[in-house]
Order: sequence, then C-alpha cells, then structure tokens
Amino acid sequence: MKSIVIHAAKDLRIEETDPGVLGDGQVEISVEAGGICGSDLHYYNHGGFGAIRLREPMILGHEVAGTVQAIGGGVSALAIGDRVAISPSRPCNACRYCLQGMQNQCLNMRFYGSAMPMPHIQGAFRQSLIAEAWQCHKIADHVSINEAAFAEPFAVTLHAMNRAGSLLGKRILVTGCGPIGALCILAARAHGAREIVATDVMDGVLTKAEEIGADRTINVATNGEKLAAYNVDKGSFDVMFEASGNERAVRAGLDVLKPRGVLMQLGLGGDLSIPQNLIVAKEIEMRGTFRFHEEFALAVDLINQRRVDVRPLLTGIYPLDEAVAAFEIAGDRNKSMKVQIAF
Repeated sequence: MKSIVIHAAKDLRIEETDPGVLGDGQVEISVEAGGICGSDLHYYNHGGFGAIRLREPMILGHEVAGTVQAIGGGVSALAIGDRVAISPSRPCNACRYCLQGMQNQCLNMRFYGSAMPMPHIQGAFRQSLIAEAWQCHKIADHVSINEAAFAEPFAVTLHAMNRAGSLLGKRILVTGCGPIGALCILAARAHGAREIVATDVMDGVLTKAEEIGADRTINVATNGEKLAAYNVDKGSFDVMFEASGNERAVRAGLDVLKPRGVLMQLGLGGDLSIPQNLIVAKEIEMRGTFRFHEEFALAVDLINQRRVDVRPLLTGIYPLDEAVAAFEIAGDRNKSMKVQIAF
C-alpha cells in the first residue's frame, strides 16, 4: 500500500509500506479521506514542534475516515462495507492516568502520527489501516466521508468545552480562526453559548467564522480597538478559547475576560510572557486542553445528526500522489481552511 511518510522538514515522500496483519478484535479499513492537521504541518515545515523532533521516518496523519474491508475474530459491532471515522486515541487503559479516567494523559499513548515516543507511533495517512474495532465509529448514510474526517479535530474542541465547564448563556471569545478556532465556534454554539466573538488577523478566515455562526468578528491587526472596547467594567467575556498560540492574542484576551473568567489554551506556541498581576487581580483561571478521548464518539454523533455542519470548512481535496502540494496549500492560510487528501 502507499503511505505518506515524513523523513525530515520539507522531505515528504509517498512510499510503499506494509499494512500489517489483521488480528482478533480488529478491522481493516480502506482509508478514503484524511485531513491535514496543524501538527502534521509542524512536522512537514519544521521537522517537529517544541522539544518533539523527528528521529526516524514516520507515517503522518490522524484525521481519517474510510470503509471497513475485513473483520477480525470476535468483532460483531461492525460489518464489511461500514463507513467509519477512526479515533487515533489509543491509550493503554492500565496506567495511573487511564485508571483515573484521564486517557488523554496516558503514559503509554499510541496516538497516530506522533514523534513523542521512540520508536515513533506511525500515522494513518495510508491506503489501508488496521485498527481496533473500538476505535471505529459508524457514520450516517447522509454524511460524506470528508465530513467524517472532521471528527478528530472536532473532538479536540469538544474536549476543550469539557475543560471550560458549562457554557450555557455565556459570552465567548475565540482568538485564532484556523480550523480549530472555527470548530470551537461550532462546539461552543452546540454547548449553549449566548454570544460568540471571533478574532484573527486575516479577513478571509473571519468571513468563514461568520458563515459558521460567530456573532461578530474582529480583525485585530486593523481594528484592535474594537476588541479593546470589550474591556468595559473589567471585561465582557466569560470564557476565551485561545487557538492561535500567539502571545498578543493571549494578552488581549486577558484584558477583556471578566473577573473569574476562564482562558482555555488550545493553540500551541512557544514560551510567552503573561501579565501575572492582571490574572491575580481578576482571578482569571488559565487552563490547558490536550487532545481528547471519550469526546470522539460525541463528535461523530453531532456530525451524524447534523447538529453541526463542518462542510463549509473544507476548502480542498487532493489525491494521494499530490500530497506535497496538499501540504503546501494547507500551510497557506490565505488559500485554505482545512485541506484533505483522498486515498
């Protein structure tokens, strides 16, 4: 089978790899759609992110969906021909964190396409994937395979909603309107947010944010004063979902969060300087959010029921043999929101 393998920064190759042997409790899936994630782009552009670096060739990808082609022994919930979204979260369910219900913090996580451990965990950008049956979630007949491939990034934002607490009737600020920020808008609305304001430095992505349900958008590069106006009476927003990883966005958001507001950090960036006195005086809570686990099933259900519509976020589908072009386009925010590869 063909797979998309990263060797080093800007060294992406289409290679023949071994699909493996189907075992009990497993299914073989013909992968049909795979979304290029921010972490995939970090591997492609920089050979890693932060302290995580490529140390050997690795198959990329973890946002995938496809059709079941074969079934191993003991599998009864799936049948050949079922279309499924595949969760890349494969915790050990035996370590201290798994036993506390924090599978996303698993000490022995085997998350597709991750260079954190050595040897690296090979990813799912391949024509054929053998997965555990419990990773696979059926998609509705009226849902396209491309929509199903959004389940993974949408699950990331659903985990962020869980970490933030109840959003019912809350005023929400989303900073950074790439794919994760945009999916935060959909997730926050589904969780009962009263008002959603989205910011970015590019008009194109802000237009898309309005299209999917933001009540107001602000280009902070050209109209930063419009966000600053929300600083009246110590702040206006109950929760901020920070999806840019940018220090200026964090600082601007802290200014307009209400006292005892919550800042949820999704975006990955480098070390940053924060106004500690402001956090203390306003009793701000800063919380991290990392991956997901149980939220994947909810993501598929919400997409299946069309409680959320991810279709406006798909801006390009490229064939497997044009993977390098797909990665180049995916890294250009002027041209794309979410780019997928057809396997």
